[in-house]
Amino acid sequence: MDINFISLIIGLLGGVIVGGAVVWIAINAIFTKKRNSILEEAEKEAEAIKKEKILQAKEKFLQLKEEHENVIKDRTKKIQSNEDRLKQRETQTSKYAEENKKAQRENETSREALNRQQEILEKRQKDLEKAHAQNVEQLAKAANLSKEDAKKELMTALKDEARTDAMNHIKTIVDEAKLTASQDAKKVVIQSIQRLATEHAVENAVSVFNIESDELKGRIIGREGRNIRALEAITGVEIIVDDTPEAIILSCFDPVRREIARLALHQLVMDGRIHPARIEEVVNKVSKQLEDEIVETGKRTCIDLGIHGLHPNLIRMVGRMKYRSSYGQNLLQHSREVANLSATMASELGLNPKVAKRAGLLHDIGKVPEDEPELPHAILGMKLAEKFGEKPEVCNAIGAHHDEIEMTNLFSPIIQVCDAISGARPGARREVVESYIKRLKDLENLAMSYPGVTKSYAIQAGRELRVLVESEKVSDDEADTLSFDLSQKIQNEMTYPGQVKVTVIREKRAVNYAK
Repeated sequence: MDINFISLIIGLLGGVIVGGAVVWIAINAIFTKKRNSILEEAEKEAEAIKKEKILQAKEKFLQLKEEHENVIKDRTKKIQSNEDRLKQRETQTSKYAEENKKAQRENETSREALNRQQEILEKRQKDLEKAHAQNVEQLAKAANLSKEDAKKELMTALKDEARTDAMNHIKTIVDEAKLTASQDAKKVVIQSIQRLATEHAVENAVSVFNIESDELKGRIIGREGRNIRALEAITGVEIIVDDTPEAIILSCFDPVRREIARLALHQLVMDGRIHPARIEEVVNKVSKQLEDEIVETGKRTCIDLGIHGLHPNLIRMVGRMKYRSSYGQNLLQHSREVANLSATMASELGLNPKVAKRAGLLHDIGKVPEDEPELPHAILGMKLAEKFGEKPEVCNAIGAHHDEIEMTNLFSPIIQVCDAISGARPGARREVVESYIKRLKDLENLAMSYPGVTKSYAIQAGRELRVLVESEKVSDDEADTLSFDLSQKIQNEMTYPGQVKVTVIREKRAVNYAK
């Protein structure tokens, strides 16, 4: 009994030991499989992390390389700028040295001349003293006068002679002054105009577009500046987004372009959809609306002044005057003033006030043509008036208001005088700004003379010429050649301060319609 019990116990213990061993083996196998799985996942994750770190290192290297290249470019630009500045200073120094040498030579010549004149004067003084003594003796002998009486008579004679010489000298000086007064007066006026012209130029070349908040500036600029670049390219207006609160500055010498950019920005901000395709659509729409507004302005002006029967093309030119300036004054306002003044003056002189008013309104239409020919604006205006059927006295008054042609009727001097009256204001005759605007237009026309060019815009106050070309007619290599040829032609044919950057833009477009 005891042996059987013990055998049973031993059997049970053996079974337990065998079962435990089996369980241990199974558990060990599970753990081994799990460990291998974890190791594989860890190796995969380590490989992924390794690849990610390599990519990050490459990106960091490219970023550092780009920053280094930018730093090198900036330093190169600064070095080039310093070299240009040094060359300019050397040129000025050489010029000043030559002027100093010239002034020195002139001073030496003047000193020698003065010395010769002084010697001549001393000799004449001695001769006069000798002659004076002889005259005294002769007078005393001839008239039996005393020395004092002879001296008095001689002094009287000398005073009369000196007075006569002085009068002749004064007359000569007055005649010379009359000859040089006109030239000196012109110099003074030109210097005054140059001092006052800068402020007027800023007023006429810049518009401010007000926005509700500065958050809109980011949307107007767009991702990586694509919106603002598209708007500048299609309008030719430089858009300045700076720290000015709730304002964007539009800069362009052409008021029509500036107004198109301002109206387009207003519609884009009101609509909220701002992207290159939408910008192009809105600008084209605004351009058509502005053209209609120009015609409406011309009609309204003619109605206000009581002028009838004007040709539609002339009415359109009158409307365009609203977006032009005449020496700092709005051209339409200036023409209305001249028209009213001319009508009043003609009435006082017993002439037809309607003809005078018509000539006064049209006297500056030569400043707003479409093609900008190389003619004085008075002659161009006269030719346009003749082309569209205006009366001969009106045409002559337009062409003669700057003495370009001979006046043939009384209306011509009236228009000339009234134009001068309306222009009589501080800084009115700004020759410098007008030549500056002409230079910008010449820049654009120079680019448009090349084949394949669709648009050209002078921006940044004439420091950059942006040229848009047709991708079908101009290849990438030809665009490079065009940029180089333009820069060389500008350098050889035009006069300008600083440097002009020529940017040629070639854009490929694919357009299809889904029907």
